[in-house]
Amino acid sequence: MAISLKARALRYLSAREHSRLELQRKLEQYAQEGDDVPALLDALEQAKFLSSERFSESLVHRRSARYGNSRILAELQSHGINKDSLHDIKEQLVEDELARAQQLWLRKFGEVAQDADAKAKQMRFFMQRGFSSRTISKVLRGIEED
Repeated sequence: MAISLKARALRYLSAREHSRLELQRKLEQYAQEGDDVPALLDALEQAKFLSSERFSESLVHRRSARYGNSRILAELQSHGINKDSLHDIKEQLVEDELARAQQLWLRKFGEVAQDADAKAKQMRFFMQRGFSSRTISKVLRGIEED
């Protein structure tokens, strides 16, 4: 027995929050002739099953302990989150990026780099995770001063 498109959407949403774009991509794989995926997504949004705000909060919560602001914002943008929401989220993330980077440094490295190669490795680690260069330098400089 084939599962309906709405049931499939609710199953996806019960597992975790999805962006509208992400859910649309998943559902289009199973859509048959006559299925109206955008109308289904509109109905899910009206019923508050699908919410870009909840999705954004969820993604930020899941990623903030491991990634920097630019990586999180790029992922949100790839999910189709609008620019106004991105601006608001960026303002919230900027406030605690340094603290998140320091916590990540303690978990990952825990000791001050002894030579230039080790310091470069730590810098690359943070850059690949989307932390700003200002935050990276503050973390590495602050750890050395302690």
